[in-house]
Amino acid sequence: MSKKGLVILSFVCLFAACSDYQKLLKSTDPELKYEKAVEYFNGNQYVKAQQLFEDVSVYYKGTERSEEILNYLSRCYMGHKDYISAGEYYEVYIRNYPKGRYIIEAQYMVGYCNYLESPDPKLDQTITYKAIDYLTRFVEQYPESPYANDAYNELEELYNKLAEKEFISARLYYNLGTYLGNNYESCVIVSQNALKKYPGNKYQEDFGWLILQSKYQQVKLSVIERKQERAEDAIDECYNFLVEFPDTKHRKAVEKIKTELAKITQ
Repeated sequence: MSKKGLVILSFVCLFAACSDYQKLLKSTDPELKYEKAVEYFNGNQYVKAQQLFEDVSVYYKGTERSEEILNYLSRCYMGHKDYISAGEYYEVYIRNYPKGRYIIEAQYMVGYCNYLESPDPKLDQTITYKAIDYLTRFVEQYPESPYANDAYNELEELYNKLAEKEFISARLYYNLGTYLGNNYESCVIVSQNALKKYPGNKYQEDFGWLILQSKYQQVKLSVIERKQERAEDAIDECYNFLVEFPDTKHRKAVEKIKTELAKITQ
């Protein structure tokens, strides 16, 4: 068959398939629609499957099949990457079937959907906090679940994202320096709070380095009455930093700062 013939045949098949699907949508046979919806789902045609499942959901409401349909609908939305809708359907499942056969999966998937929707660290992190809340409750309730390990990994990633947001803020304060106030002190406060809120985050050394630099800058800018006290505090920060991060790439810079500070405290 020629290339032109193949193109025509493809259009004919596509039109026939669309026509068959439209007839199916108009059908009043819920059993047929359900069976075809499952076929479409298994064939990864999630949008078509979703429409059919929604059509028959009212008919099967209150029956055993209703639980299956709700689960399929949740998975359909996951299939075409509408994670917000998927999460909402999983939440409906949890409310309607708190002891259902898919409850563990649904509990995890709500958190996972919010995890997938978690935005860039520079943006508002409301969804990130929601994901953390759901995933934390999940691992507490189902620590032996097959999903637990993934949930722990996702929680670690989400906490690191929140820590990154704080790091961006702390770094901004440091870069602002003395512009319209003592931003070095703000940098220290934000960094220390982040280390307390997100222990073990991957920005620990970065926060520590910002704290050390900020304290050093405050010594250089300090009035004479407070210079000695601040220098001693900054030296302690140098020692603590090197103990906590012995392989740091900043070692030479820290040693240089420590030497300069020692001259002040002598």
